[in-house]
Amino acid sequence: MDIHQLELFLAVMDSPSMTRAAEKIHLSPGAVSLQLHNLADELHTELFVRRGKRLLPTPAALRLAERAKEVVRMMGHIQQEFENDLTRDVRPFHFATGVTTLIYQLGGPLRQLRKHYPNAEIRVTVGVTEEMVTGLLDRRFDLALISLPVSEANLRVIPLFDEELLVVRPSANKVGSGQVRSLRASELANVPFLLYPQRSNVRLVIDRFFSEIGVTPRVLMEADDTEAIKRLVESGFGYSILPEHALRGRSHFFEKFRIAGHRLMRSLALATAQTACPRKLTESIAGFLRSTLVEGSGGGTF
Repeated sequence: MDIHQLELFLAVMDSPSMTRAAEKIHLSPGAVSLQLHNLADELHTELFVRRGKRLLPTPAALRLAERAKEVVRMMGHIQQEFENDLTRDVRPFHFATGVTTLIYQLGGPLRQLRKHYPNAEIRVTVGVTEEMVTGLLDRRFDLALISLPVSEANLRVIPLFDEELLVVRPSANKVGSGQVRSLRASELANVPFLLYPQRSNVRLVIDRFFSEIGVTPRVLMEADDTEAIKRLVESGFGYSILPEHALRGRSHFFEKFRIAGHRLMRSLALATAQTACPRKLTESIAGFLRSTLVEGSGGGTF
């Protein structure tokens, strides 16, 4: 009996069929069946009984599963302790982030990151928070920069900072990037809006804000891309609400506003999958990015 047999056995226990288990561990059903027979013979017991097309675990299999999970978990800890070396970790590191954050806040930090970890193969994926959370849980991503809130309990969330969202509306003349004026909530009633899609976390924050100020927005268009929304606002298609970082720089053909008596904020955080054996490179890069991003934001942490 070895650790691979136990891992194979647990894969069968966690799968609806031997065929599905075989696909999961990249073996043929025949090879899986042979390994299970060898394990049962070695333990002098019966592990599964067949009922039609289904394999049903015996009481002995249920007892073995409890012990096997402990053994596999302990082996994982041992391997992590002796193999999880930053200097020898050559596996690709997958980092995910939103496009707006990538464009406006991650340029400098990612350059510093590549200098600090010259031997790491860092791959960047751009997506929305919901896709990034799924990727973390599926172990496709090691680390993600997400927009809160998220309700997934199997994530480790590392708070970064809050970022203000501002109302923008078209202007016939160019307006300097530093000027932010004030609007009454009532002035937003019945005006056309271009907003992020409803499935996005930023839109969730925006919709909650509208509810708080008693306004039902008249949404004419939705778009994922911040730059596209900015161009449409400048072209006179309507108002929008966008992250303050995306509105810096050169002058634009739109005006920026806060709602009198209210501040609209979104919270950014780093997230990893919750695991008993975290990858040391993930922890190290998360710490590096957190210190770099919080410093760059002016220290506006939670």
